[in-house]
Amino acid sequence: MRQAPLPDAPPPDAPPPGAAWLSIVGLGEDGLDGLPPASRAALAAAEIVMGAPRHLALLPDLAAESIAWPVPFADGLPVLHGLRGRRVAVLASGDPFWFGAGSVIARDLRPEEWRALPGPSAFSLAAARLGWPLERTLCVGLHAAPLTRLRPHLAPGLQAIVLLRDGAAVAELALYLSGQGFGASRLTVMEALGGPREQLTRATADALPATAFVHPVCVAVSVDGSGAAIPCASGIEDGFFDHDSQITKRPVRALTLSALAPVPGEMLWDIGGGSGSIAIEWLLRHPRMQATAIELRTDRAARIRANAARLGVDRLQVVEGSAPEALAGLPPPQAVFVGGGLCEALLLHLQGCLAPGTRLVANAVTLESEALLAGWQGRIGGELLRIELAQAAPLGGRLGWKAAYPVVQWRVVL
Repeated sequence: MRQAPLPDAPPPDAPPPGAAWLSIVGLGEDGLDGLPPASRAALAAAEIVMGAPRHLALLPDLAAESIAWPVPFADGLPVLHGLRGRRVAVLASGDPFWFGAGSVIARDLRPEEWRALPGPSAFSLAAARLGWPLERTLCVGLHAAPLTRLRPHLAPGLQAIVLLRDGAAVAELALYLSGQGFGASRLTVMEALGGPREQLTRATADALPATAFVHPVCVAVSVDGSGAAIPCASGIEDGFFDHDSQITKRPVRALTLSALAPVPGEMLWDIGGGSGSIAIEWLLRHPRMQATAIELRTDRAARIRANAARLGVDRLQVVEGSAPEALAGLPPPQAVFVGGGLCEALLLHLQGCLAPGTRLVANAVTLESEALLAGWQGRIGGELLRIELAQAAPLGGRLGWKAAYPVVQWRVVL
């Protein structure tokens, strides 16, 4: 492959005080030919160029010393920090700050120590090949994340561009989509996008050819099929969750999520998690939501983890133990739901440990727990809601109303 000449390099003196010593250079599969003048100048001025072996191989004629970034990635950070004060360029794929290494490299450095020179991202290149509007396309990086991260988004008509760890992951993606009922999804597998080795393969997920795809690889997905999409509204069907009947049922769950009033970026404590349905639906509302489920029983804690992973919110933290003891050391919440283990001691602990403005929602079914909530509402305020539901069920040869146990819900801002 032809390489454009590097500009004359300045003497490799140390950068002046206050100047950036590190340049993070976004590199494409077209190597030096695709770099703008500023990125070329940064490489020409560098004493040391550090990057993955694949990236270094794209720039074979550099005069600077080359250092291969080790595996695992975190092992390279101390090496980089040891070069502080010298002129260093780090190579990263495309746009280093879009599912790339840029944010990890920069987070422990002062702003004046580094500068970024991004290139076109794989998402931009893929959208340009397909003619897709990038602002309406789901862009997901799954280099080190499970394929289940896609689950909340899967619905017919969705267009997504997915970055994968290697060629073998393409078949795994196709198998996952087919297993979820979306085998009719149309895939465009893009290998070495933007470079001389670029190759595109089109197929449906359920008919992917047995090809050895080459890294780097991304896949454009047009979702189609009869799989069950996860609704955007609160109160999804109980069937989405594996449970042992210890679950906040769909209508009550919808009212509970409404009372908790999720806001992007907030943390929820789900005390007495059961199946994890409340915490999982909280996380499904927005990718920045956070949640911790506290569950005493080991089998139920395992079930919560499995439900969260299957529904694409594996970021749910599950703590095994009894509240209030199990709450010690947890990140402070903006909202708390008590679905199990409700007692005077727990409410007293929450009143004492939660920050002012925290939203607390507790559901009660027994007369004793109803009386407890009524007493607390009388002392510190809040709203009491009695939820009485009945469902049509066979009654002889006809239908009649089968009432569920009433639920009393207390909502208060501490």
